Amino acid sequence: MLPGSGRDGGRRPARALRMVGLRTSWTDAGEGEFFCPGCGGDRNYRRLHGQVRLTVLGVPLAGRGETGPIVECSSCAARYGAEVLDHPTTARFSTMLRDAVRTVALAVLATGGAGSRTALETAAEGVRAAGFDDCTADELALLARVVDDEDASRALGRPCEAAIALELHEALGPLAPHLAPLGRESILLQAARIALADGPYRPAEREALTAVGAALALPEADVPRLLESARTPS
Repeated sequence: MLPGSGRDGGRRPARALRMVGLRTSWTDAGEGEFFCPGCGGDRNYRRLHGQVRLTVLGVPLAGRGETGPIVECSSCAARYGAEVLDHPTTARFSTMLRDAVRTVALAVLATGGAGSRTALETAAEGVRAAGFDDCTADELALLARVVDDEDASRALGRPCEAAIALELHEALGPLAPHLAPLGRESILLQAARIALADGPYRPAEREALTAVGAALALPEADVPRLLESARTPS
């Protein structure tokens, strides 16, 4: 007898084939704002947890476990796995990028560039472009001295370079996965231009720039190439 056939060989009604099935009921488990891949922008979302139940004739009976959580966009109603929340919102991404650019600039200046007006002005220009509209060279000079003093005080038992590398990792590590390779290279090149503003790279500047490349997860072999390319005026 063919599947779906009656005793007389005729086809069973499709309705009979759906007597037993599974149904998922969803319950709200929170809400917030996220970057919706479908809408291409920041949207509100609902986090949903599902309870799977066996149904007979459409009536839910025994539980068959849980599913989810999933994230549902309040605008387009598209549903995604909870990992979509790992992507920062546009507003959060802008803040992360702005803070990262300033941290990188201060790391380079703290290696000796804070005494150069040209380096300070170059750094301030990049920081303003990243979103700190009111940033000035004098402000960066003060902050760079604070960073240098903090690194020196924390370096009891470890080099200052290690303290700077840690700060860079904390600022750039969460950002790097969300940047395209060209975006990560751009941050390093901006840092290199700050270092070069007052002359050739100093050893401490090279170490700081290498730490920037590592924190941005750039291939190790690419960092010297990028630092060399920064020497050539565009």
